Amino acid sequence: MHTLCFEDDRVDQLRPVAVARPAYAITCASFRLVDWLKRLPGTLSGRVRPYLRDVQTLDYGLQAMPAKIGGEISDADGVLLVNARVAPTVDNEATLQRLAKSDRPGVLIDPEDGSLLAARLAAADVASLNDGSSEPLLGRMLSLAMGLAPMDEKLAVFRWPHDIIACHMKSMPESMNRRLEWGNYTETADGVFAGEGVQIGQYAVVDTSAGPIILENNVKVGPFCMLSGPVHAGAGTRVIEHAALKDGVSLGHTVKIGGEVEASVIEPYTNKQHHGFLGHSYLGSWINLGAGTCNSDLKNTYGKINITYGDRKVATGMQFLGCFIGDYSKTAINTSIFTGKVIGVCSMMYGFVTSNVPSYVNYARLFGQTSLLPADVMINTQKRMFARRKVEQRECDKQLIRDMYDMTADERSADPDIL
Repeated sequence: MHTLCFEDDRVDQLRPVAVARPAYAITCASFRLVDWLKRLPGTLSGRVRPYLRDVQTLDYGLQAMPAKIGGEISDADGVLLVNARVAPTVDNEATLQRLAKSDRPGVLIDPEDGSLLAARLAAADVASLNDGSSEPLLGRMLSLAMGLAPMDEKLAVFRWPHDIIACHMKSMPESMNRRLEWGNYTETADGVFAGEGVQIGQYAVVDTSAGPIILENNVKVGPFCMLSGPVHAGAGTRVIEHAALKDGVSLGHTVKIGGEVEASVIEPYTNKQHHGFLGHSYLGSWINLGAGTCNSDLKNTYGKINITYGDRKVATGMQFLGCFIGDYSKTAINTSIFTGKVIGVCSMMYGFVTSNVPSYVNYARLFGQTSLLPADVMINTQKRMFARRKVEQRECDKQLIRDMYDMTADERSADPDIL
């Protein structure tokens, strides 16, 4: 069987989370969809936005979708189409396994917006597309899939960034249990599971009554920390002394984390190593939060939170919801981020963040200053950051900064205050 994971035209609704990464690489409850897809039988390829093709190959090991029928795409067991916005939950993984093993063609449609979430195509149907047409292969596959019989299955999906946090909070305990089934850990205390090279400082306090604590290889936990499960810390992560992680925290590899963190997802190579509160939020990669940075995740009225994405206001139905920060963005010391704010990629923030922040902006509205942050400045910043972590800056990394600058131009043009 050949699995093809594709990004559809609704992936743009996941800004800023899916600007620097394919949608299948969004972490939720410690897993990414690509992690599940690689466990399916057969071969795997991806169809992402053009500027992410090199990133897909080099960082996620997926080959681009073939341009025409032939080779792997004409596998005798057929093709499984999977939308890259499908959430990486344990239930979804079980559904994808069933679809991969099924020999019955069918389609699964999102009942809310009509987008295709998954489809099982028979080999004969795929072969019928080999007619020399100049129409893109994926478009023909999707057209074929939309005419299939509906499948009696369900898949949770990310439609907006806040869906990531809602899904994370719901799925974290079950995802942790799945990690324990797969991993090779030593139980160092009741409900605390450690990989190789893990160090836990003196006077650490743990609470695993709501879920396990899993520390991957070479995680270092400083003294006087409080960890309340479920918590997952990726390899090489450092938990700073006096940190408090609680109510479902997922940390990527090589993260530095301190202060109070609650019900949040943090991607690899991000630093929040000083005091300050982060709650019900998503942070991309290569972010740095200055000392004292805090976000609000609860309205003073205790009401449900609405979020503005671009020019659209969306009712989240959630009482607790923090912020979404795109890759490479930074905050100065004592930055305060108001409830439900969306911060783009490659931006710098100072003072009070009372509105959404476009990408590539120096945001200091408290001081009457909001200015453009050129791509070349961020490329030089990227180089210095990478060097600190002994990561090579590749040409594709620099090009990603340039491409993201171009594709987020609409965010800046909509803000008349950017100079």
